Amino acid sequence: MKAQKIYTILAFTGTLFLSVGCNKLVDMKPLNEISDASYWKNADQFKLAANEFYTYLRSFGDILDNNPHSDRRSDIIFTRDGANTFSNGTNTVPNTDGSWSGAYARIRAINYLLTKSEGFSSPSEIEKYVGEAKFFRAYLYFDLLQLFGGVPIVKTLLSTESPELQAARNSRDEVIDFIIADLESAIAVLPLESAIAAADKGRISKGSAQAFLSRVALYEGTWQKFRNNTARANVLLDKAATNADAVISSKQYELFAPAALGDSSQKYLFILENQQSNPANITKSANKEYILANRYDFASRQIRINITHQLQGNIHWGAKKLMDMYLCQDGLPIEKSTLFNGYKTTLSEYDNRDNRMIYTWGQDGKYYWNNENPGARTTWKGDAADIASSGGRYSPAGGSGYAPQKFATERRLQDAEEGYDYPVIRYAEVLLNYAEAVFEKNGTISDADLDKSLNLVRNRINKKMPKLSNNLVQTNGLEMRTEIRRERTLELFLEGFRRDDLIRWKTAEVEMPKPVEGIVWTGTAYETRWPGIKNQVVNGNYRLEGNRQWSEKHYLLPIPSQQIQLNPNLVQNPGW
Repeated sequence: MKAQKIYTILAFTGTLFLSVGCNKLVDMKPLNEISDASYWKNADQFKLAANEFYTYLRSFGDILDNNPHSDRRSDIIFTRDGANTFSNGTNTVPNTDGSWSGAYARIRAINYLLTKSEGFSSPSEIEKYVGEAKFFRAYLYFDLLQLFGGVPIVKTLLSTESPELQAARNSRDEVIDFIIADLESAIAVLPLESAIAAADKGRISKGSAQAFLSRVALYEGTWQKFRNNTARANVLLDKAATNADAVISSKQYELFAPAALGDSSQKYLFILENQQSNPANITKSANKEYILANRYDFASRQIRINITHQLQGNIHWGAKKLMDMYLCQDGLPIEKSTLFNGYKTTLSEYDNRDNRMIYTWGQDGKYYWNNENPGARTTWKGDAADIASSGGRYSPAGGSGYAPQKFATERRLQDAEEGYDYPVIRYAEVLLNYAEAVFEKNGTISDADLDKSLNLVRNRINKKMPKLSNNLVQTNGLEMRTEIRRERTLELFLEGFRRDDLIRWKTAEVEMPKPVEGIVWTGTAYETRWPGIKNQVVNGNYRLEGNRQWSEKHYLLPIPSQQIQLNPNLVQNPGW
C-alpha cells in the first residue's frame, strides 16, 4: 500500500488504521487522541491525517439504502421493502440520528487538524491539506443544512465545559455563509486537477471545490427563490453560475463519451473498472467526468455491497412517472410527440425515446448480463457465445415492471466484489448546475448558454435529438424550467438528487403525495402477461402506493429528541 492512495486510509504513528478490504477498525484512535509531542511535525503527517476525511464521502450505500439523500425517499423509486415513511410522509421524531451525531464527530476531527495547522512553522507546505479540511467541513455542514436547516456552527475544539455545547442553532444564512467561506478559502489553495501527481489522484482539487460550491449555491439559491427571498437568491445563483463556469472554462474535465463505446458510453461509465468491464476494454484512466469520486478497486477496495443484484429489478423499482419523463427522439415529451408509440406492448413505450432510457432500464425480451456464471459477458460482441453466457432474456413481469440497470456490472465476479467508483461529483452535474443557475437568476437562458452546458449532456448519446433551444420551447408550447429540471432528473437518477431537488424547488408538496405507479396494465399486453396484479390496478395503472402525504414540516427533518434533551436551546424544527 502507498500512503498517497485514497483507496486506503493508512496508519500514522501506528495508532490509526482502516483496513478497507474487510472494513474493520483496528486499534483506531480519533485525531484528537494522537500525541501532539509525536505528531504534526511535517507536511506528510498533515497529509496522512487528512486521509481520514476521504472516508466521509458519500458512497453506494448512501444512495441504495434507506438514507437521507436516496431516491428511495423520493417519488421516482419504489422498493421491494414496500412503503418508506420518509417518502410517504409518516416519519416521526427519532431519539437519535447518525446524520447529526456522526457529522459533528467528523467536524471535530477536521477542527483538530485545522487547530494544529495554526502553529505549523511553514504554512505553505500544508496549505492544500488545510484546503482539503475546509472542503470537508463545508461538505459536512452542507449535509446538515439540507437535512435540518440552521445548525450550530462549531469552528474550534470544544471541551465538556464549553458554553457552545448549550448554544442555540445558527441561522440558515449564517450556515450557508460559513460553508461558502470555507469553500472559497479551499479554492484559493487547492491545485488544479492537472497539477495533482498520479500517485495522489483522487484528492480534492480546485475544480472539486468549485463544482461543489456550484451545488451548494444552486441549492440554497433556489431554496430562497421559491420562498420569496429574491435578493438573497440572486446573489447565490450568481455564485452557482460563476463557479460552474469556472469548472467548464478550466477544461480539466469532460463528459465520458469514447467513440469506441458509442451510445453505450453512458451505461459503461457507471460500471467502469480496470478489469474488462465494457466491450472496448476501456479503463478508469479514460474517465475525465468524475470530478470527485469515492474510489474503489477490485484488487484493493471492493464496494462490498451486493450492488448488481440490488439493481436489475430485485430491490429498486422504477416509477412510471420517471419513465414518462424521457423525451422522444424529436426532443418532445410523450404527450406532444408523434413518435411516441404508447403502451400497447411491453416494448412500445421504449420506441423512439431518449437513449438514456434504453441504457438505464431492462427491456422485455432483451438479453441481459450480470456477475453470475452463466450470466456474465464473454466475448462482449453480442454473438452466439456472448448470448449463451447471458442471464437470459429480461422479463418485466415483476417489481414495478421497470428494472434499473445503472450500476449493475456485466462482468463475472462474486457478489459484492464490484470495484467501480462512486461519482460524488461529476461533470454532467456541473453543466446542469450552470444551466439552471443562469435560468433561475435571469428568468431566461440563451441558446449559447444551453449549448455550452445542458445540451452537451442531452446529446451525449442522443446525437440526432434536437438541442434544447428557445425556439424548440416556444414552437412546441414547452416550459424552459420544466425541460431543465427534466434533464437533471433523468441524468442524475439514482445518484441522490431527486428528493433534495424537490425540496429546494418547493415542489415536494405537489409531487410527493401523488401515487407511485408502475406499468400501464389496462388495454396492454400486461393484461394477459401479468394477470396477478389485476386487483392493484387503479385507473389503468399498476398502483404501488397511494395515500401518500407531505406537509410543510417535511421540508426539514426533525432534530433528534436526545439532542434537544442535551441542549434545549436547539429548538425543534417547525411542525415537529
